[in-house]
Amino acid sequence: MANLPRAYPDTGRNMQAKRKSVFVCSVCGAQAPKWVGQCDDCESWNTLIESRIEQSTVRRAPRSAPPAQRLDEVSIEQDARFSSGIGELDRVLGDGYVQQVAMRARRLGIDAPELALLTENNLEDVTGCLESRKPRVVVIDSIQTLYSNQLTSAPGSVAQVRETAAQLVRFAKRENTVMILIGHVTKGGALAGPRILEHMVDTVLYFEGEKSSRFRLIRAIKNRFGAVNEIGVFAMTERGLREVSNPSAMFVNPNRDPSPGRVTLATQEGSRPLLAEVQALVDRSPVANPRRLTVGIDSNRLSMLLAVLHRHGGYQLYDQDVFVNAVGGIKVTEPAADLAVALAVVSSLRDKPLRQDMIVFGEVGLAGEVRPVQRGLDRLREAAKLGFKSAIIPHENKSRSMPQGIGIIAVKRLSEAISKMRSE
Repeated sequence: MANLPRAYPDTGRNMQAKRKSVFVCSVCGAQAPKWVGQCDDCESWNTLIESRIEQSTVRRAPRSAPPAQRLDEVSIEQDARFSSGIGELDRVLGDGYVQQVAMRARRLGIDAPELALLTENNLEDVTGCLESRKPRVVVIDSIQTLYSNQLTSAPGSVAQVRETAAQLVRFAKRENTVMILIGHVTKGGALAGPRILEHMVDTVLYFEGEKSSRFRLIRAIKNRFGAVNEIGVFAMTERGLREVSNPSAMFVNPNRDPSPGRVTLATQEGSRPLLAEVQALVDRSPVANPRRLTVGIDSNRLSMLLAVLHRHGGYQLYDQDVFVNAVGGIKVTEPAADLAVALAVVSSLRDKPLRQDMIVFGEVGLAGEVRPVQRGLDRLREAAKLGFKSAIIPHENKSRSMPQGIGIIAVKRLSEAISKMRSE
């Protein structure tokens, strides 16, 4: 019998040979064999990015670990900057091009003989250096610039970010090393690259701040060993960042001149009470569709509060522009800011200021009720410590152990808070 061809091919082997790439979700890291509009795992839209299938057979000859140079051993030339020949460009660059790491350390007065620098973006070289030195703390700046020899994709790709982060995390756990991975963020403020990177680490910190403000916030979005949404406040100075031990005193002043539309809010960031000023400006709109703009306050909650003010307060704002701002560049996301925002809007609309030594907090419901908030006593203690004399708070937050020196106005409804504001 003649040899007949096989009736079916080895489909599994052929399909694996043809399959050159997969599509990886940039949010959760899930893989799909073809592009689809929505990720099946996290249900995000338009997040699948084509990525080449990496071959594990790629091997490179091992190289010796590069040496790290101590910071105090870096020589700084007397004329470290050199001109580009273009005066305007040199002015923007700060008098020319420069290698600035050691110069900045000297300008900031950093004396750290144990700090070593390694200018390398190859993962194998980095881990080889770490294996030889066994440091206690490692800072990678940034994770999107590292690449591994075992992968063929470019630095910053989904596969490279995931693999390099995984190997660094394994080293940190094996050697009991503190590993700090610095990552770029997108224009929307999200971490660039696969979202799975956030799941691989123990803590995720965001460095926030407005360009026009000298204050910077470090916010914990995830923390396996502490409270989430905890913040640290820093001030940008000529000597670098300096911690602000009492941020409430930086954002508010109980002795300021009274002005319509200004209300001091007692908010809570993590375990820390924080006083912030909320400003509102209400003015007759020259257009058919009035504007509703917010900075640092949720715009959706402002729209809800304006509807509640209309229904339960008797204030019609359909022909008014409303602008609300949280002073100092902070972002207030908790519902406890509702009552302060509502009273600031009423104060601006009526052109009647509140007392400058009064604080306000409380959540406002759709029925016009003022709901209690968490840790109300801590907020009042922070206000009393800074010299505030009165407070409008939810009735359920009133207790027998109120701080001394501060008068409490407990309200159950928004209309009651407005009437108390009028009597002050």
